Amino acid sequence: MFQAMTNASVRLVQRYLPDAFIFAIILTFVVFFAGMAVNGKSPLEMVTYWGDGFWGLLSFTMQMVLILVTGHTLASTDLCKRGLRSVASTVKTPGQAIVLTSLVSCLAAWINWGFGIVISALLAREIARRVEKVDYRLLIASAYGGFVVWHGGLSGSVPLTVATEKHILQDVIGVIPTSETLFSPMNLTIVIAIMIALPLINRMMMPAEKDTVVYKGPGIDHEETAAASAATAEDSPAARLENSRIVSVLISALGLVFLIAYFLKNGFKLNLDIVNFGFLFLGILLHGTPRKFLDAMNEAVKATAGIVVQFPFYAGIIGMMTGSGLAASISQWFISISTPTTFPLFTFWSAGLLNVFIPSGGGQWAVQGPIMMPVATELGVSHAKVAMAIAWGDAWTNLIQPFWALPVLALAGLGARDIMGYCLMMLFVTGAIISLGFLLF
Repeated sequence: MFQAMTNASVRLVQRYLPDAFIFAIILTFVVFFAGMAVNGKSPLEMVTYWGDGFWGLLSFTMQMVLILVTGHTLASTDLCKRGLRSVASTVKTPGQAIVLTSLVSCLAAWINWGFGIVISALLAREIARRVEKVDYRLLIASAYGGFVVWHGGLSGSVPLTVATEKHILQDVIGVIPTSETLFSPMNLTIVIAIMIALPLINRMMMPAEKDTVVYKGPGIDHEETAAASAATAEDSPAARLENSRIVSVLISALGLVFLIAYFLKNGFKLNLDIVNFGFLFLGILLHGTPRKFLDAMNEAVKATAGIVVQFPFYAGIIGMMTGSGLAASISQWFISISTPTTFPLFTFWSAGLLNVFIPSGGGQWAVQGPIMMPVATELGVSHAKVAMAIAWGDAWTNLIQPFWALPVLALAGLGARDIMGYCLMMLFVTGAIISLGFLLF
């Protein structure tokens, strides 16, 4: 029965889910009309909110472009290729491939979401080259699916925000240590349950051999031949600089010194800028020469078009959701049907719904935090629990939100409809686990 449900989900998504760019345009009009219908805004007001917010994610867009490009470039170094191949070589069957990819994805995303997105997708692609008859769509979906645990992990923006002095709601909820959020029994139970369940569920979704779609990208032999046949650089002063290992070592040394100083000062505190910085300078060092590094960068940049084009549209959607008050109206409706027992659960569900339109952890906290936290105080519900409800809701529906899948899809060479049928099944399973966690604790 489970396989039949999976097949139905895959067929449904492949038939009706449009390209990720079209999906963003559809969401734009859904929010545009909802803002007028629910909150009484005029068409001109909605257009203004949309236009004012359109470029609101430029900094984040550049960060996402860099994490894709620098991660791809780092992975194309000989050392990283050998590492990925070493891990991939331990896998012998399609079932093992799905389970290992799912587990690595969960663990990496729990450590740091940016790192997890890149490393799991690259590992999945390497495994696909080596394991025959593994379904490439499900393999990439498994690489992306582990992302669902990120907001319950070490880089979770909401729990880290409320644990920081002078956050925007400190007067309402105080400073909440991570021992009450990330390392609470409830959160750890949810994370562990998902890390156990997701690899098993993904293994169960493996299609029959006749329905399997295998990897059709360049194989290992092709890649090695292409590298070996690269043209020899001309002998000129400029060319010698471009092919100098000394230049790469010197500039990488500066980067390494900065990273050491940063970690000595801040501890193991990763953010997108530090991950990108590390990927960039490791890539320069491990490629050996500036020319090899630049060639790898040029190849990696080709995969960033989806991010560059689509992220501004999501910024516009966020502008309409917040400017029109539609996000607040959705939260207020869930509050109106809540009791002290169900409030964390309904907060989680409302956060999951809002995340489809506001796919940003920080942005969602800014919208929902000021609404939900005073109500938690009034109902006598733990602020830490409600904060994690917002965090988990933000992470949960990322499984069906192409916004976050774009880097993975770009690295894999697939479209959103190729993996979202499997992700929809993961959404149901993880949603049940998380909901149960909020009811039992």
